[in-house]
Amino acid sequence: MLPSDPIPAGPFLLRPPMESDAHVVARACDDPVTARFLPLMPSPYRLADAMFYLTEVVPAAWKAGGAEFAIADARDDLVGVVGLKPPDRLGNGEIGYWVAPWARARGVAAAAVRTITAWAFSRGVPRIEILANVENIGSQKVALASGYRNEGVLRGAELHRDGSRQDLVQFARLAGDQGDAIKPYLPFFPGGELSDGVVTLSPLTYADTADFFALAEDPEVTQYSVGASGPDLSAVEHRCRSALSWWLAGQRIELGVRDAPTGALAGHLQLTFVQAELGQAMIGYMLATRYRGRGIMTRAVRLLVDWVFQETGIGRLYASTDPDNLVSQRVLQRVGFTHEALVKGLFPGPDGTRLDDVQWSLVKPPPHADA
Repeated sequence: MLPSDPIPAGPFLLRPPMESDAHVVARACDDPVTARFLPLMPSPYRLADAMFYLTEVVPAAWKAGGAEFAIADARDDLVGVVGLKPPDRLGNGEIGYWVAPWARARGVAAAAVRTITAWAFSRGVPRIEILANVENIGSQKVALASGYRNEGVLRGAELHRDGSRQDLVQFARLAGDQGDAIKPYLPFFPGGELSDGVVTLSPLTYADTADFFALAEDPEVTQYSVGASGPDLSAVEHRCRSALSWWLAGQRIELGVRDAPTGALAGHLQLTFVQAELGQAMIGYMLATRYRGRGIMTRAVRLLVDWVFQETGIGRLYASTDPDNLVSQRVLQRVGFTHEALVKGLFPGPDGTRLDDVQWSLVKPPPHADA
């Protein structure tokens, strides 16, 4: 059985939960965000649930070889919980945590996770995992800030209250890892969006699924799409749910191009095939027919390009267009992309045919020489 002595965690203290914490636990856990991302927790969450947790779940966790700590502030008030599951058959551990709504965005979870991780490693645990719902970006940020590496996605690994299954992102640290905070290669937009007052760029979310599907079905869009003959709703939903997680992982950015005055989804813009080693990435886009002829996509691409060159390590962007897609080519030309090549038969087409590709690039201007 692991020791349950209190552990300092920066400005917080990890201590065993007490029955006197029951009212705070009940108030903290009766929260829609907590209920969404911890589907095994009762919802609504009542005082009786808190007492069951404190008198049954906590002692059982310690008895089984795990640990369950309250995260207390300087006044010894509970502001969250962090736990280490009992070791699996290979001796590996898994950490879970939640933070009270009123204590979020204060570094509570990261301080607790870093502390319990070091504590577990000092007691011989060789590997520790953190699993986070693919849409739980806050939890994924905590994992990275605590030195945990993104190891991939466990598809359909989590059962939700409505019977659906959702993906989990797996993070892990080994006892021998350095453990420094991992800085995302692609930072999020300041304030969550970019806008010039006419066009707004913001990440796709699950709420965009229906509008994105309708956009992808637009005949003017599918005319130049590569691959399947039409969109698949489940694939669209997966893209919208995963967009922010992909971004945080530095894999790609999936943006809604929105009409700034109304917020309506006018199009889609992506930064994909991100190659950090080469400092380059590809852009692609599509725009609904009813929004064409207003310069919306030119504005959107220019917003993204300026941000990429100013805020990331990417120094080269490239794009592909169908030889007949003159509208898309004009967007690239207006933003400053240069025509590089015509690649014959690069993409698969219908009925076994091959499609040509016109390639474009834009290189970040070199820094100005000192005067």
